[in-house]
Amino acid sequence: MTTMYDVPADALIEALADDLSDRLEEPEWMLFTKTGNSKELPPEQEDFWARRGASLLRKVADNEPIGIERLSTMYGGSKAGTNRYGVAGTHREDGSKKIIRTLLQQLEEEDLIQTREGQGRAITPAGRSLLDDTAGEVMRDLDRPELEKYA
Repeated sequence: MTTMYDVPADALIEALADDLSDRLEEPEWMLFTKTGNSKELPPEQEDFWARRGASLLRKVADNEPIGIERLSTMYGGSKAGTNRYGVAGTHREDGSKKIIRTLLQQLEEEDLIQTREGQGRAITPAGRSLLDDTAGEVMRDLDRPELEKYA
């Protein structure tokens, strides 16, 4: 049986995003929201919401139980620092907790993840099944020449 560890992460996330695009609803405020303090503009990807949801589902399955704070650290980046002299090193910034929290709530409504009291989020059997089934489809599709970039 193929698991999520047997296929490349980017191919799995892309396939999961296709499946989750009709299950997750992007909020209206997402058009104006940055993905973190280190970013200057909102994301330009057409299917950003589904891709981030697929990525979150994979990260929860890989690191369960995990909380919003650790997930925002994973989705963070570096931001150029400035001081009154105009020069400073880069600083670490976390990703947007609002986006992560909203997506986790939507994934919970779809019964793909669950909240463990005091521990964070964990994947449900339905979520694990979705990941494994999608990984199996990706493994079968990796033989196709147009998917060589993932091999």
